[in-house]
This record gives sequence, C-alpha cells and structure tokens, in this order.
Amino acid sequence: MKYRTIFLSDIHLGTPGCQADLLLDFLNRHEAAQYYLVGDIVDAWRIRRKGFLWPQAHNDVVQALLEKAHGGARIYLIPGNHDEFLRSYLGTHFGGIEVCRSADFTAADGKRYLVTHGDQFDSVVVNARWLVHLGDRAYDFMLWLNTHINRARHLWGGQYWSLSKWAKHQVKQAVNFISEYEAVLSAEAKRGGYDGVICGHIHSAAIRDLDGIAYVNTGDWVESCTAVVELEDGRLALIDWEHTARKARHRDRARRARRRQRQLENV
Repeated sequence: MKYRTIFLSDIHLGTPGCQADLLLDFLNRHEAAQYYLVGDIVDAWRIRRKGFLWPQAHNDVVQALLEKAHGGARIYLIPGNHDEFLRSYLGTHFGGIEVCRSADFTAADGKRYLVTHGDQFDSVVVNARWLVHLGDRAYDFMLWLNTHINRARHLWGGQYWSLSKWAKHQVKQAVNFISEYEAVLSAEAKRGGYDGVICGHIHSAAIRDLDGIAYVNTGDWVESCTAVVELEDGRLALIDWEHTARKARHRDRARRARRRQRQLENV
C-alpha cells in the first residue's frame, strides 16, 4: 500500500514489549512519501534502568526506516519523553532522518495539523517526574506479565491480547485522564489556528472530532500496533496492524487448507 504520509509513535525500541516484528512487517508492506515518527521511538528510560537491550528485530526496524530515507522519503523524528535526549539534537539529520521539536503538517485537503508527541501537555509528566518513573516500572511489569499471558493464549490458539490496554479502559481514572488529555491537546491546536492535532504518548489510538478540531492519536507498537496514514485526498485513517495481520494469517491458513483439500481430492 502507498500513502502520502505515515505517522508512527511510541515504538519503544529497546524494550521487551516492543512489537518490532509486527512493525517491520508493516513497514515492508507500506510506503509513503513522508513519515512522521511522533516520539518515544527509542526507550532510553528502560535502557538506562535495565541495561542495553537491542534485539536484531529492533535493529531491523531502524534499518528499514533508514532505507526509506535513503530511498527519497522525508522522515521527521519528534522526540518524546522516553527519548527526550534527542531534544539536544533538534535540527540534526541522522541518516536522512530530521529531528524536530514539533511539526506543522498540511494534508492534501489543505487542513493544517500540529504534530507533537504530547508529553509536554501531560501534567503528571511535567510536574511529577518521579511519579512517572514509578508508573513506568509498574507498566514494565504489566508488559512482562502480558508476554507470559499471551504465550499461554498462543498455545491454545488464542489471539494476541493486551492486559495493559484492557486495564486502561477499565480503570475510571485512566479513562478520565485520556479524555482530559484529548481535550487539552485539541484546545492547544485550536489556539494555534490548526484544524487538528496529531500526537502519541498515551498509547490510545483514536481519530475523533472534538469541538471542530480533529484529534488524532497514532497509538503505539507495544499495546495496539497502530499507525495513522494520510490518503491521497488528505483524509487521515487509522490502521490496526495487529488486527489486519491476524486476519491475513487466517486467510492464509484457510487458503492452504483449501489447497491441501484439493490435492487430496486429486489423489
């Protein structure tokens, strides 16, 4: 598939929860003239705390992005709170990938969007960094537990399931936080004269209208494996790649089963 623009965020390379294989599959199957990497691409917090973790699949993701840049695609990297060390390199190009604080994106239909990771609008991140780091460790534990749950589900033929995503939508405080975050980002875009905002940070993918402002969250590649794409007419669409890939696997299995059945019938 080819798109005008692809937006990705919260990949968290360097963590066990990163779904690098699914992301690599997505990158291999989709092309765009430009890419926006909307923060938390590398998880420096986890690397500093636990030591260097860089599996081959994570390296393959970096190589895939560099190859797209070398192939002529424009790639912008907007640092988030987990890779905030990159904010010291604003304006720098790494292998054709430009680091910028935020971006002003104009879609094909003329609509303007503020592109930002979003952590600077998260009062917890801004005012209580110790609490954020404590929560990050609890989140790591939840992802570890999620890995073992999904291994058991896989043995029984079950599909991937995100414990952290489920909990986020069950806990009232988390639901209220997401709602407030969306409202704050949309209000910021409105103050800046934008038609919408494209962000990440909270690992909750969405495209919705909030009081005339388009709120677009790219989601993540830890819990939901989602991306936002710009279509040729300028419309933005959300792709749930884990869901799409699962359907494709089911189709492939059904196709192979039909082929085997025809072979047996022809014997």
